[in-house]
Amino acid sequence: MIRPVAVIGAGPFGLSTAAHLRARGIPVRVFGEPMVSWRDHMPEGMLLKSTPAASNLDCPQPGHTLADYCDAAGVRRLVTDEDIIPVETFTAYGEWFQQRLVPGLERVRVVSADRDPGGGFAIALDSGELFTARAVVVATGLAGLAHLPPELTGAAADGPSPSGPVSHSSQHHDLGRFAGRELIVIGAGQSALETATLAAEAGARVRVVARGRGRVAFGSPPWRQPAFRPRSPFGRAWSLWALSHHPHPYRFLPESTRHYLVRRVLGPLGAWWLRERFESGVRVRDVERVVGAEAPDGSPVLIVRTHAGRTERLTADHVIAATGYRVDLAAMDFLGPGLRTRLAVSRGTPRLGPGYVSSVPGLYFTGLPAASSYGPVMRFVCGTEFASPRLARHLAAAHG
Repeated sequence: MIRPVAVIGAGPFGLSTAAHLRARGIPVRVFGEPMVSWRDHMPEGMLLKSTPAASNLDCPQPGHTLADYCDAAGVRRLVTDEDIIPVETFTAYGEWFQQRLVPGLERVRVVSADRDPGGGFAIALDSGELFTARAVVVATGLAGLAHLPPELTGAAADGPSPSGPVSHSSQHHDLGRFAGRELIVIGAGQSALETATLAAEAGARVRVVARGRGRVAFGSPPWRQPAFRPRSPFGRAWSLWALSHHPHPYRFLPESTRHYLVRRVLGPLGAWWLRERFESGVRVRDVERVVGAEAPDGSPVLIVRTHAGRTERLTADHVIAATGYRVDLAAMDFLGPGLRTRLAVSRGTPRLGPGYVSSVPGLYFTGLPAASSYGPVMRFVCGTEFASPRLARHLAAAHG
C-alpha cells in the first residue's frame, strides 16, 4: 500500500501545499476544517489589508485565483490595488479552492503524529483511525498561537477569554456585543485598529492604547507610492520586493536579525483605507508601555507608564489584546515526543532547511512557523507562491 503524505491544516498554506502535491501525483490526506481561522476567528465585517494580487492561493493549475472565484461566484471582480476584499469573500474563495482542488478533505483532527518504528510517521486521528504517512506537513496556521503579553496576565490568570476581563482579538467574531460599553484595545497594527473601528461602529466607546509618540500610523494609498521602486505584494520598496520574491537567503541571516525582521517588517501599520473610519470613532492613548493589569472586581484596570514617567490606571468594561501571534511548539500538542526531541529550534520556532524541511527528515512546516527561516512573507497568503511549489518539489524528490 502506498503511504500518503499527511497535511495537517486546511487554511491557505495547507490547501495550496496539498494542491501542489496532488498535481505531482503524490497521494495526500488533508485534515482540518477549511479556512476555519478566517471564518471563525476574524471579526465580522473585516476587510483584508492585502491587495487582491497578494491574496491568491498558489497552485499549479490555472483558473484558481481570487478573480477566477469572483467570476465563478458572479460577484464583483477584485483585481486592482484599490479593490478591498471582505473577509467573507476571501473565506468563500478558500472554500471554493478546496472544493475544486482538495475535494477529499477530511474534517477530523490529528491527535498525534510521531515517528513510526517501521519508517515514516504514525498518525492518530480523533476518529480513532491509525495510519502511517510517508511525510507530514504542518500547516496549522494561527491555531493556538494567539499571544497575550505577560503584563496582562494579572487580569487574565486563566488566559484570555471573551467572557472575562481580557481577551485576544482572535476570540471575537461579533463585536456588536460591546455596544454601549467601554472598551480598550491594545496594539497599533491592523488587527488592533480594525477591531477598534468595527467595535466603535457597532456602538462601543473605544480607546486604543499604543506604545509610541504621536498618532498611530497608516500606510499610503497605492497611487501615492513612488513608481520608481519595484512592486511587491505589500507596496513599492526594495526591501519588500526582496523579502517577497527572494527569501532564499533569509535563513542564513543571523538569528537575531531574522527574528527582528519577522516582528517589525510590515507592522505595526494600519491600511490606508481604514484611516478615516478609525479617526472618526476611536480615541488613541499613546503610552511608553503597559506595566500590568488587574481585575479586582471583575472589570479590568490597565496600568500604564506615560511618556512623562507617570504611572496611570485606565479602566474599561473589557480589554482586547490585539497583540498578534507567536509560534509556540507547545501549542502543537499533536507532535509526539519522538518528534519534539529531535526538532532543532530557533527561539522556540522550528529551524528549517531547503524546501521547508525540519531537522526531522520528512517533517515539514509552512506558513507562520516558517517565518523565522524564510522571512515575513510567510505571515501572509502570498507566501504560498514561494513556499508551496518548493516544499512540494523537495518532498517529491526525497519521498516521492
